[in-house]
Amino acid sequence: MEHNDISQALDYNTSRERLAMPEYGRNVLRMVDQLREIPDRAKRTEQAYAVVKVMELLNPQVHSQENYAHKLWDHLYMIAGYDLDVDSPWPCPVAEEFTTDPVPIPMKGSKIKAFHYGRNIESIINLICEQPEGEVKTELIRSLAIYMRQQYLIWNKDSVADETIFADIEKLSGGRIQVPEGISLSKIAGDANFSRPGMGINVGQPGSQRNKQRKNFKRSYKKK
Repeated sequence: MEHNDISQALDYNTSRERLAMPEYGRNVLRMVDQLREIPDRAKRTEQAYAVVKVMELLNPQVHSQENYAHKLWDHLYMIAGYDLDVDSPWPCPVAEEFTTDPVPIPMKGSKIKAFHYGRNIESIINLICEQPEGEVKTELIRSLAIYMRQQYLIWNKDSVADETIFADIEKLSGGRIQVPEGISLSKIAGDANFSRPGMGINVGQPGSQRNKQRKNFKRSYKKK
């Protein structure tokens, strides 16, 4: 058999009709196509109930949804291209309700300038900019720099120089904040651990307090 003959004999999904409900498979689509060709309405309705039952067996997780029987009939109509003349328990859904793209939700605020610091940092910087020059503002800048260093180390495990944090403050403030000369940040402990959001600091650490409590519980249980 020639190569062209082999290509023509093979039937690829990419060359087939696109499935409106892929979770039910192409065999259900064939059933629906045959269902629409039945001339007798009563017989067509009877077979429609049988197809819905098959869809229920193929998609058992639909039982976890409210009014799942109604949803199955909606799916049947969708597979049929919203063109199916049967006596169903529910009317054919409106195609526009399922084919119209949802209205995009507008994003609040402006674009984040530095994702690793977060949007709140920009709000804090704006508040500090409004403070008068003096010791209070200097201490606020220092506290901000310490916090920004912690946020920086969450996403960048390498050490970071104080000058880098200071430069980021001045850049994010648009030059409205000038870090005072001589300001220094507290040293970071050697065993400090800055974890990303959603990752507990003590997770998986053999020396964590939770693991110690478990060991103490096991010891006391053995003694009994």
